[in-house]
Amino acid sequence: MKGAYTAITERKDRICGFLPGTSRLKQTHTILGLILALTFCNSWLYAQDTASVHAFTLQQALDYAKANNVQVKNALIDIQIQRQTNREVTGMAYPQINGFVSTTYNPAVATQVIPNFISPATYQVLVNEGVKNGNGNPIQMPGDFGFIAAQFGTKFNAGAGVSLSQIIFDGQVFVGLQARETLIRFQEKNAEVTEENIRANVSKIYYQLLVSKTQIELLDANIALLDKLKHDTKVMFDNGFAEKLDVDKLDVQLANLQTEKTGALNQVANGYLGLKVLMGMPVKDSLILTDNLNDDQIRTGMLDAGLDFDYAQRKDYQYADMGVLLGEYDVRRYRLAKIPTLLLNGNYSKNAMRNRFDFLKKGEWFDISAITLQLNIPLFTGFANNARIAKANLSLQQSVNQREALKLNIDNEIQTARNNFSTAVSTLDYQKKNMQLAENVFQQTKKKFEIGTGSNTEIIQAQTDMKTAQTNYISALYNAIIARIDFMKATGKL
Repeated sequence: MKGAYTAITERKDRICGFLPGTSRLKQTHTILGLILALTFCNSWLYAQDTASVHAFTLQQALDYAKANNVQVKNALIDIQIQRQTNREVTGMAYPQINGFVSTTYNPAVATQVIPNFISPATYQVLVNEGVKNGNGNPIQMPGDFGFIAAQFGTKFNAGAGVSLSQIIFDGQVFVGLQARETLIRFQEKNAEVTEENIRANVSKIYYQLLVSKTQIELLDANIALLDKLKHDTKVMFDNGFAEKLDVDKLDVQLANLQTEKTGALNQVANGYLGLKVLMGMPVKDSLILTDNLNDDQIRTGMLDAGLDFDYAQRKDYQYADMGVLLGEYDVRRYRLAKIPTLLLNGNYSKNAMRNRFDFLKKGEWFDISAITLQLNIPLFTGFANNARIAKANLSLQQSVNQREALKLNIDNEIQTARNNFSTAVSTLDYQKKNMQLAENVFQQTKKKFEIGTGSNTEIIQAQTDMKTAQTNYISALYNAIIARIDFMKATGKL
């Protein structure tokens, strides 16, 4: 590490102008440059510590995107969420056991008013004994004895117990249990559809960047050709065999090519950024594409693609088919809501009553227990359940319609992709031959110009035609790659 720091320090010194023999005044003037250089080097060191370099083939890029793309990761999380939802549904079929401990303080015990049942018995004894009142007459039974106000209860109550509830039969719960595996497969298919879309987009951008690499190489070759031609024309001009206008025209052509290359490099840089974001790669990381691109790769495996096609090969069709199956479960669930449900409930507890809070001391606790078997019979629900069944049937019909519409879309995608691929390959072959022909024309025109039998206008036109042919070839190459990816995706082979 010390050696690396020394090397960097020396590099900073060279940047700032601190070389042997440099004057003190010059060193003073470069203090600001040193500060900037230090800042740059520290940032560079930090970047080297945190950034990574990835050299990926297309398959490696697809694997990286599968593991790091946000949409794919969220789709996989949806599977885990569904698993927990399934556990929740399963839990409804298990016994539900609850315990409780409670205590109650009654500052004012509730007073209850009850008929006076004591006085009638007392009067009856007096009447039977013939007891007389103060006037000497026998005591008579009053017609109304009134009420007695009494408090029932104690200041403190306490209780502890346990309860159990078990579903013996509930059609909706059983349907939910049956649908668990289908729900998991539904979310898995959703993840596969998401992953397939990411694969298609990553592949398109990856190949687009490879095509851009070919485009940059062609631009560099053209710049080198024009630079050599400009040098030769300049020599001819110096010897009186060409005009200054010829040199200026080549300068204009070179400037146009340099501008085009700058724009192409900017597009490539932005393309790399877009690919990193799509793959879920940090933008600060470096990405190197290691695959090569040629015409044969575009045709490989395309002869068998689309043969013996079945809709079930498409992941989005499998996803739609799962949706129909879930709709059928939904209808069945509401239909079973019309049949009775059977529940088993049980509870056991101990209660104690005291006028003082002394439950932890000796004292009697009273047992309470009950076992209940309850049959719930839905007699009339205001036609609400019928409405739920009808709504579920309509939703199921929508799912079936969407699946049938998807078939039509798949047929259209396959035929369109097949036509596009056939046209793209033919166009690619034509443009490749045209580019080779344009290059030959340019070389022949260049030779004529060098021996003095051709004009500068001819060679400029030949170069322009060659550049146009190369641009058309690049465009045809990219279109063929996109057509291949679209066809493979349409036939479920991507």
